[in-house]
Amino acid sequence: MKAFKLTLLTAALGGILITTSSGPAADAKKDSKSYPLKTCVVSDEKLGGDMGDPYIFTYKDKNNKNDPGREVRLCCKSCLKDFNKEPAKYLKKIDDAEKSAKK
Repeated sequence: MKAFKLTLLTAALGGILITTSSGPAADAKKDSKSYPLKTCVVSDEKLGGDMGDPYIFTYKDKNNKNDPGREVRLCCKSCLKDFNKEPAKYLKKIDDAEKSAKK
């Protein structure tokens, strides 16, 4: 009877772990695959490298109220100041990377 309870408990815990791994963590992995760059568009530092988790935000063109926004990932929040000085330059780098990834 103890072996049965242990097997049942193991199966229940296994089900919890499987459910957890298909939740937000799996979505984050999926999202990182869809982003075309592995480096910061400003500093060229590796995303998720020595700087820690990347700084992720949605950029919206203030001059275009119909702009749905797009995800941008930087190595750290301090790169945001440089990004905001020339967003078109950095968005072009992301666009070029997306085009290369599709080929």
